[in-house]
Amino acid sequence: MPSDREQLIDFIRSEAVFHGDFTLTSGKKASFYVDLRRVSLDHRVAPLIGRVMLDLVAGVPDVAAVGGLTMGADPIASAILHQGVARGAALDAFVVRKEPKDHGRGRQVEGPDVRGKRVIVVEDTSTTGGSPLKAIEALEREGAEIAAVAVVVDRSTGAREVIEQAGYRYLAALDLADLGLEG
Repeated sequence: MPSDREQLIDFIRSEAVFHGDFTLTSGKKASFYVDLRRVSLDHRVAPLIGRVMLDLVAGVPDVAAVGGLTMGADPIASAILHQGVARGAALDAFVVRKEPKDHGRGRQVEGPDVRGKRVIVVEDTSTTGGSPLKAIEALEREGAEIAAVAVVVDRSTGAREVIEQAGYRYLAALDLADLGLEG
């Protein structure tokens, strides 16, 4: 039977890679687009993502929670949380809003309190590194310690370098070569 990682690659290749003319977050043009929401919200694939990402971050010690900037990070964090429970891991999840709420408690980071906790910022695909860095900014204001940034698919467009230059560990489960795509 294929591994979780191999199954995930097959699902992404068949259901989340689109060919054509696309404009990326960076403004750059691309001949393909990886739309992980097509699979990260799929009942067959979300558990695979959770297990693959748990394997990816297994070597990062003392992590209490995972999450990132809404919307791309939300299903990834949820998958990790649920598969973590299945493995006996006590990992919470959080959501970072793009802006603080203008009502209620005015929170930008939602979920269990992250103050004083080691967290991993997750993302579905990473192009520029901007979304993880925006999440990190909000998390550090809340007193969280950033243990790493972990993405499902790295597009090989500079996000790793931007995140590492900012002083954070960067982990990617898959890259374009894994998906049979050119950079």
